[in-house]
Amino acid sequence: MATNFLCLENHRQGDSRSFGPNSGTLRATIDSSQLEDERTLRNLLAMEEKHPPRLNYFDTVQSDLQPSMRRVLAEWMLQVCEDENCEEQVFPLAMDYLDRYLSCFILKKSHLQLLGSVCMLLASKLLDTVPLKATKICIYTDNSITVNELLEWERMVVERLKWDLLAVLPNDFLEHILQRLPEIPEEKLDLIHKHAKIFIALCITELKFFMTPPSMIACASIAAAIRGLESIDKCLGSDEMIEHLAKITAADVDCLRSCLEQLELTLEMYLPSKTYCPENSNSCTPTNILDVRLSPHFVELVAHTTPRKHL
Repeated sequence: MATNFLCLENHRQGDSRSFGPNSGTLRATIDSSQLEDERTLRNLLAMEEKHPPRLNYFDTVQSDLQPSMRRVLAEWMLQVCEDENCEEQVFPLAMDYLDRYLSCFILKKSHLQLLGSVCMLLASKLLDTVPLKATKICIYTDNSITVNELLEWERMVVERLKWDLLAVLPNDFLEHILQRLPEIPEEKLDLIHKHAKIFIALCITELKFFMTPPSMIACASIAAAIRGLESIDKCLGSDEMIEHLAKITAADVDCLRSCLEQLELTLEMYLPSKTYCPENSNSCTPTNILDVRLSPHFVELVAHTTPRKHL
């Protein structure tokens, strides 16, 4: 019996499902058989539970670091990843390495950017077809670190992480969750996906979501994106949507609702008065989520123009 092997990759410029807005990448079509198979989602949730619970390392491990330093570093790392058109998973994976390292090992604040650079290098090597170069990362630091330092720390970090470089990330759940949402117009899915990724990046940047499971961050980000689109809210009520999202990922409804509230409060901290208006909010007027404003970098991320910036 003859078998036909089809090459279904296509070149899509500015694809909303790639990280960099200006990235033209060669991508395979989405494998619907994996998305529709419940075993794939169950395996992701099982892998998520295997990771040890996280603690606020600023209270228990780190004495020379402050939470604000992590946020500044995270925004710088996000800008580098976006500017270099890295795969969308590189930034979340790099932050996972960073947090796992800081949860176990004391670090001087003078080495914080070096550690962030190493984490980006490792994540890019694992996920990017053309990974970031050590020399390019050093340039992004204004040459405050050398290539030799970067490579020496790379070896040390992977050893201290026990070569466990794979992690379940919020982005891993997006397609699986969107596939299982009812009554969402097909033409809106890409828009929800795009803004959910931006909200995930915001959650990863904020320390308050550090101990939140990746699947819950993904659900809350999707819910926030949907609630920001009035036309979709008419199709799927807010309470019904949260309950359905919790059912998909076997999450506690109250925990998911609390995570969504935290995300919306975080958004309101960054947004001007007429940009994001979740349901039942009297503090702003409804507008399209395309007008979302988070921080100078997130403004440029949505606008597809992020400049190079040093820490």
